Amino acid sequence: MRKQFCAIAAVLGVTCGASLYAQSPAFAVDFTWRGTTSCFDPKSPPFSLTGVPNGTKALKFSMKDLDAPTYPHGGGSIPYAGQNQIARGAFSYQGPCPPEGQHSYQWIVEARDESGRTLATATVTKKFPER
Repeated sequence: MRKQFCAIAAVLGVTCGASLYAQSPAFAVDFTWRGTTSCFDPKSPPFSLTGVPNGTKALKFSMKDLDAPTYPHGGGSIPYAGQNQIARGAFSYQGPCPPEGQHSYQWIVEARDESGRTLATATVTKKFPER
C-alpha cells in the first residue's frame, strides 16, 4: 500500500518522506484600488505577485467586470524581470466605472514565456468602489 501511495504522490509532485510538501509555490496576485479614480482611470492599479513561474518573460493583465461582463476594460502586457511589485500605471486600461453601487472586478494575470505560451494564470477579485 505504501508503494502505491508513493507512486501517486510522485505523480502529484509531492515527496513520500516524513512530511508532504508541494514542489513549487502557486502563482498568485493581489492589488489595491488605492489611487484609482472612478470612471475610466487609465492608470492600472499597483499589483503584488508571488510564485511567478521560472521562465516568465512577460505578464499579461486583463480586467473583467463580473457585474457587466460584456464591457471591455482591456488590460496590458509588461516585460517581467523578476519583480514582485508592479507599479500603478504600468499599463493603460479602462478603469472601473460602476453605474451605481459597487461592482466586482476580476483581474486575470497570465505569466508567459518568451514564445508567448502561458505558463500559469492567477486571478483576484475585489469590489469597486471600496467601502
